[in-house]
Amino acid sequence: MKKKRWGFGKHLMLDGYGCDKQKLMDMMLIYDFLDHYPEEMEMTKIMPPYVFRYSGKSSEEWGFSGFVLIAESHISIHTFPEKGFLSLDVFSCKDFNTNKAVSYVTNLFSIQSKEINILNRGLEYPKQSERAIKIIRQERKAL
Repeated sequence: MKKKRWGFGKHLMLDGYGCDKQKLMDMMLIYDFLDHYPEEMEMTKIMPPYVFRYSGKSSEEWGFSGFVLIAESHISIHTFPEKGFLSLDVFSCKDFNTNKAVSYVTNLFSIQSKEINILNRGLEYPKQSERAIKIIRQERKAL
């Protein structure tokens, strides 16, 4: 079986439904997740996480948004406690186990059902400098 070829990196998008409201309301849980999960993924955190409380136009549209920058890209999360919903993004130029990430977040926030999307980003991103030089030379010859 041929190994799947990724371009610049994978982008995992997870939408969780029926989550534990108390966990979605727990700013420290969200902060700790963003603070420790990069190491779990063997990624390099380059700044402390930021987590913000926000309020929407209606009383049920509030929650927390948080993100952490990693050398390999970022992890972000948005929670909606009154709706039992969360939205998570993990984007990395370094390969990571998406099934493990989904399982970890599902358990942490007690997700009952979920939507999972995985994008292969930067399909034409040249991983090797020599390949990039060849592409540029070919494009210049065509001009």
